[in-house]
Amino acid sequence: MAAAPSEEQFAVLQILLKASKKDEIRHLCQECFLSSANGSEKLIEDACSTLSVASDEAKQLICSLHSLSRHVVHQGLTSPEEILSLFPEGFHQNLKNLLTKIILENLSAWRNEVQASQISLPRLIDMDWRVDIKTSSDCVSRMAVPTCLLQLKIQEDAALCGNELTTSALTIELNKQTVDTMLDGLGRIRDQLSAVANK
Repeated sequence: MAAAPSEEQFAVLQILLKASKKDEIRHLCQECFLSSANGSEKLIEDACSTLSVASDEAKQLICSLHSLSRHVVHQGLTSPEEILSLFPEGFHQNLKNLLTKIILENLSAWRNEVQASQISLPRLIDMDWRVDIKTSSDCVSRMAVPTCLLQLKIQEDAALCGNELTTSALTIELNKQTVDTMLDGLGRIRDQLSAVANK
């Protein structure tokens, strides 16, 4: 979770008042959200030339913008009032409103970016099944026994696979007892999910 920006970080944000255009502030905010923003030499140079500040001030500004935007996303703040309430009293009103507007414009894209960059379990993307009758076996008792072949198509997490989406297929053979057990378990899962969703 991203910590709330400190008083010092909010004070550093006032450097943005040196920008000659709102688009310069918008661009800096968008770039500062990225994980790679802290310590990015190119971003520091951009901030120095755009705002006519020293590299130390630019680094502090980038860190402050990064902290603010990440905090808003991680806390799930979605209304202007929630974001405005983060700013300390006495903060420049027009800059506060502009930063809030920029954050709200980018919130959806930033949230998607955070979700995409999280390591997650493989996702089930498709399922197929068929029932077969085993007609030959080395055991007489298993002759003419119905079995279910279940094929699961799974998408691996891109972060674990070099940022490429890889899909694999897993085929499982299930007898009637195993299918009954699995369906009973899935039924319980469905009931628990419904109970949580209805709270």
